[in-house]
Amino acid sequence: MRPFRPAFRRRGKRRESKDKLTLLQERMGRVEAGGSGPIHTRAEDAPDPPKPPLVLTPALACDPDTDQDILWHIAREVPELRRWLPANPRATPELLETVSQLGGPGVAHSLGLLLDYLDARQP
Repeated sequence: MRPFRPAFRRRGKRRESKDKLTLLQERMGRVEAGGSGPIHTRAEDAPDPPKPPLVLTPALACDPDTDQDILWHIAREVPELRRWLPANPRATPELLETVSQLGGPGVAHSLGLLLDYLDARQP
C-alpha cells in the first residue's frame, strides 16, 4: 500500500511569515514617518460617505420626523405599512386620502380609529 501524499506539492522555500501585529506596526511606522503606506487618512474635502439604506418599519411610518417623500413612498409602494401612516401626526390629508384609496391590510381599521379620535375631540 502506498503512503498518502497530498495532491499538491510546495515548490521552493517557504517564506517566513511575520505575525500580523509586526506587519501592522511596520506599516504604521512608515505612515507616521511620512512615507507612503497603505493606510490613508480621509481628505477634508472628500464627500461624506453615503447614508446606509433606510429600513422601512412601522416606527418609521409613525415618526413625525420622517420626511414626506418617505411617507409617500410607503403609501404607494409598501401596503403592509400603510396602516401606520394615519398614526403619524405629520400625515397630510392628501396622503391619508391616497392611503384610503389604495387600501391594504388594516388600513380601514386604522383610518376608522383616526376618525373616531377626531370626532371625540370635537366639542
